[in-house]
Amino acid sequence: MSLLKSLFLRAGLFIGAVVPLAACSLAPTYKPPHVAIPAAYKTVQAPFEPANPSAQLSQGPWWTIFNDAELSGLEKQLDAANPSLLAAQETYTQARSVVAEARSQLFPQLSAQAFGSLNGQSKHALFHNPSSLPVEESSLGYGAAASWEPDLWGEIRNRTQYAKANAQATAALVASAKLGLELELAEDYIELRGLDTEQALYKGTLDYYGEAVKITQLRYDSKIAAGLDLERAKDQLASAQAADTDVQAKREVLSNAIAVLTGNNPSSFEIPVDALSNLSVPVVPAGVPSTLLQRRPDIAAAERQVAAANAAVGVARAAFYPNIKLGADFGFVDDGLALAALPESVWSIGSSAVMPLFEGGLRRAEEQQSWSALRQATDSYRATVLQAFQEVEDQLSSTNKLDTESTQRKDAVTAALKVQTTAMQLYTSGLDNYLNVAVAQKSALSAELSAVELQTRRLQTAVKLVGALGGGWTVANMPTPDQTVPFSPFGIGNSAGKAKQQ
Repeated sequence: MSLLKSLFLRAGLFIGAVVPLAACSLAPTYKPPHVAIPAAYKTVQAPFEPANPSAQLSQGPWWTIFNDAELSGLEKQLDAANPSLLAAQETYTQARSVVAEARSQLFPQLSAQAFGSLNGQSKHALFHNPSSLPVEESSLGYGAAASWEPDLWGEIRNRTQYAKANAQATAALVASAKLGLELELAEDYIELRGLDTEQALYKGTLDYYGEAVKITQLRYDSKIAAGLDLERAKDQLASAQAADTDVQAKREVLSNAIAVLTGNNPSSFEIPVDALSNLSVPVVPAGVPSTLLQRRPDIAAAERQVAAANAAVGVARAAFYPNIKLGADFGFVDDGLALAALPESVWSIGSSAVMPLFEGGLRRAEEQQSWSALRQATDSYRATVLQAFQEVEDQLSSTNKLDTESTQRKDAVTAALKVQTTAMQLYTSGLDNYLNVAVAQKSALSAELSAVELQTRRLQTAVKLVGALGGGWTVANMPTPDQTVPFSPFGIGNSAGKAKQQ
């Protein structure tokens, strides 16, 4: 008993000596990468107001700015049932499990064991004495073991920090993927509504062209129009019919794409026809450039990847120092059922230390690799930031130009329709030939189609601008490092982290 007490006392003194060292970390002091931020976007002008801190996209369903109930319903279906999004969300769940795995090494590892056996010997075994040794003997035992690796150089804690930062980055990437799918759905929906408007346009055009064919047929039958005029009128009608059929085919393809995005089977999915004009062209608040770093999930993910790479440097540097482990075993062994008596106890207490002396440059190579990975992550972060600002400037510029072009396009449509009406009036009055009518009809249809396409592009550009500004997401939506831990060491769950990934 005195020896056992002595061993436990020495072990306690050793643990008391190494625990203060466990506060040491060899990772560099982390500072987020610095990127120069302009004071304002250069292309912010009418219809945009000068940026101010309150001019931001509100959090929540960003698509409500288009005032379309059908679009809102489809976006909600996507968030709830898109299989690609659900699969992406599982990557965050898996990343949280990696955090728990890394964090588990900070705590002592406890185990229990039990065994039992019945052993027999041959009576004719060499040196066997039948009078003193039994032929059969049982062996029963149970016990417990404990081991602990003091984190003297911060290797385990840096592995945990790496896993936490990686889980945060994963959550941000899931948010980025979710936003990307929502944007894709909105653009497809707007294009589908543009096709609906084109179909309505073609319906009116086909009626008009049909009347033109009838007028030309009457004039031809009355010997006051050439057969060439009649064929030109029929050609106009047939070409418009073919174009209308092509629009119908494109709409069906887009409807199928939207069905898949919303988690529906295309065979049983249908979107009712509606006009593009029912969608409002929103004025998207650009905000100030300094807030863009906090509102883009891809930028947040890139920054967390830098933090993870920084922690990995600490892991690589800790490999140069001794690795110390403590262990203890205690139990009882007997040949019967009296296993709780102290004379049948067995125990052992020990420690080990392993320090690399020569490994052919392995540790140095791993350290250099970790520093290189940190620099790479930093450069990738800066590239992501620059790309984000380019996207915002591109969409702001496009929005401004398309707004001006929209006014110009309306004037062109008005003029083309007047030319078409005048040409037909001159033709029916016998003052002009049908060639000018055909040219005017093509110009009018082209102008009207261009106006619809322009309106579609304006709405899609607004969607892209929303995406470039982060869609209302902020870093507050990203889980904190503690929220990436799925449960406590005792298995008590933490659901907050899963909720924050949304």
